[in-house]
Amino acid sequence: MQFVPTLPPEEVARANFYGLLARLFYAPPEETLLRTLAASAEPEAQEGGIGAAWSELAAAAGEADADEVREEYETAFVGVGKAPVTLYTSAYSVRYTNEMPLAELRGVLAGLGLGRRSDATEPEDHIAALLDVMRHLISEQKRELEEQKAFFERWIWPNVRPLCAAIEMAEGLAFYKSVARLLLEVCTLEHRAFEML
Repeated sequence: MQFVPTLPPEEVARANFYGLLARLFYAPPEETLLRTLAASAEPEAQEGGIGAAWSELAAAAGEADADEVREEYETAFVGVGKAPVTLYTSAYSVRYTNEMPLAELRGVLAGLGLGRRSDATEPEDHIAALLDVMRHLISEQKRELEEQKAFFERWIWPNVRPLCAAIEMAEGLAFYKSVARLLLEVCTLEHRAFEML
């Protein structure tokens, strides 16, 4: 029998943060997920950082109604015509018209042995897909931190800040502002940790 090492708790936490954020940006949460998040509030949250962002998300989930959150998601990120806020990161990274980040991303994913599922409807540069790639890279213990860093610093970090700023400036958002704040806190912590490698 082959021994399969388990992930250290801090790596499980990292993977879980990415997994949850991917889920919340892929589709609006159902009532069960909202109630689970609401029940996860820390009684004495730390000021600032991930602890405060998590408490804010838990509080927002406790006040949220699943139908209203679905409407918020669809209005902000799907919209009729052009959505007020796009979740496709190429929109935040293209500086010149001859850049083709999606083609480059597909090449990187292929190099990692990953690809788009045949039933997937979203392009690979959707923030939920990128966050899920990070979850996978952390969970798959064969991946080195340098590989995680390279993916994060190229595909997530430069795009998270303008995406979160766009969500903060958007009108009519309540729940997803707390999601964006948690995303920004998680990614800021990751960026600082990767800088120390």
